[in-house]
Amino acid sequence: MPAPTAATFDRLVALAFVDVAAGRETRPVVEVFTGREMATVPVGTRDDVLAAVETVRAAQKAWAATPVSERAKVFHKYRDLVLKHRASLIDMAQAETGKSRSAAQEEVLDIAMTSRHYARTAADLLKSKRVPGMLPVLTKTRINYQPKGVIGIISPWNYPMTLAVSDAIPALLAGNGVVLKPDSQTPYCALACVELLYQAGVTRDLFAVVPGPGSVVGTAIVDTTDYLMFTGSTATGQLLAEQTGRRLIGFSAELGGKNAMVVTKGVKIPEVVDAAVRACFSNSGQLCISIERIYVEKAIAEKFTAAFAERVKRMTLAATYEFGVEMGSLISEDQVKAISNHVDDAKVKGATVLAGGRARPDIGPMFYEPTVLTDVTDDMECAATETFGPLVSIYPVDSVDEAVERANATEYGLNASVWARTKAEGEAIAARLRAGTVNVDEGYAPTWGSTGAPMGGMGVSGVGRRHGVDGILKFTESQTVSTTRLINLGGRRLPPKLWAKALPVFIRAMKYYPGR
Repeated sequence: MPAPTAATFDRLVALAFVDVAAGRETRPVVEVFTGREMATVPVGTRDDVLAAVETVRAAQKAWAATPVSERAKVFHKYRDLVLKHRASLIDMAQAETGKSRSAAQEEVLDIAMTSRHYARTAADLLKSKRVPGMLPVLTKTRINYQPKGVIGIISPWNYPMTLAVSDAIPALLAGNGVVLKPDSQTPYCALACVELLYQAGVTRDLFAVVPGPGSVVGTAIVDTTDYLMFTGSTATGQLLAEQTGRRLIGFSAELGGKNAMVVTKGVKIPEVVDAAVRACFSNSGQLCISIERIYVEKAIAEKFTAAFAERVKRMTLAATYEFGVEMGSLISEDQVKAISNHVDDAKVKGATVLAGGRARPDIGPMFYEPTVLTDVTDDMECAATETFGPLVSIYPVDSVDEAVERANATEYGLNASVWARTKAEGEAIAARLRAGTVNVDEGYAPTWGSTGAPMGGMGVSGVGRRHGVDGILKFTESQTVSTTRLINLGGRRLPPKLWAKALPVFIRAMKYYPGR
């Protein structure tokens, strides 16, 4: 299967909300497997963002007035279109990121799953809800959910399709409009997904894509939208939190992680090894929820480590648009340098390389072998700093208590994995871990794919949650409406002294009222 054609890029670039008049600055978009330029993309400006927000804000009013059931039909259709065009979407994801075909399919299917979930649940989640009033019978209280308005989304390069639209899906279903800034390395992935949204029924003036640098386009989005959704590094997330805080607008972010796996004695080692390979090296380790630390009880540490290292040595790497390859490329020279620096630093300070540890320019310009380290100490950069690449360290521990303590000894708290003798033991360990998602007997996929449950990080790994109830209600403003019946609460219909005596009686009686 070849990379997308020039005609595909020409069709998609026309969907960007930028003025493509002569003289517009552009930047190249490369095929990661080869390093060759495939296309260019116009570089958006602050004026482009201002125009996009103004256009989306005008369109959002009519969209918000559309019944949720009608909005949901659009996303049922979108799910079907994503599945129908799955192959071409996977091609684009591979071309712009260099990921393996199986990793590319994983994110395309995630879009379909998210669209299906919210299309089915949005109407119920967003409907007005009756709650107990201040005083039984005398007051009636309801909660309404109103859209925020215009949602700004800044999406990353590592999962440039699902993270461009999977947050936009609940935002749109909640009645908002969207302005999206995709990462500059992967703009066509976002445009390909948004093209199908337009075909499903989202109008172009309701969802605008403005490619360009974060310092310009991203800043303008923060300055003008009503809520910001961001996925990326912790450092950038902290900066955006400051900027949104000054404007007092809502902010949600999934940020970095230094994710741990706990493996206890009594497990089936071959099963854990296979799952650990996926957990550590899916998407070449460029996954915020991938595992970078493995804590193994000493009783099985030697056997597990030998089996895992041998399995990693056998992993298949290739620059291909076909299924069957376990790991693809890193996305850029910067990523290769970052991984190399962590590995070289660890080696100089005494770490042992059990597998990998080398760049592989013979396969492609940005390939690096999946790498396993032992004897990692706290003074090594890879010990506590997120690597965000195909590098994992194994640490033998004396007990489960030590494993939990060391797994929690980090400022991050995004994802974790637990393997124990029984599932009940695994769940008990999971409850002790300070991570937003924990997978028992798997690495990351079950929590990621559970679209009905919240997903996000503790500590510096994030703010807010995507998926589940949180993932749609965060794009709304809750409004409480209370109606008084029979009597005025100021007591004007009763003598003041009688009202003063009656009110405490009502309060005491509330404990007998259902729901109080």
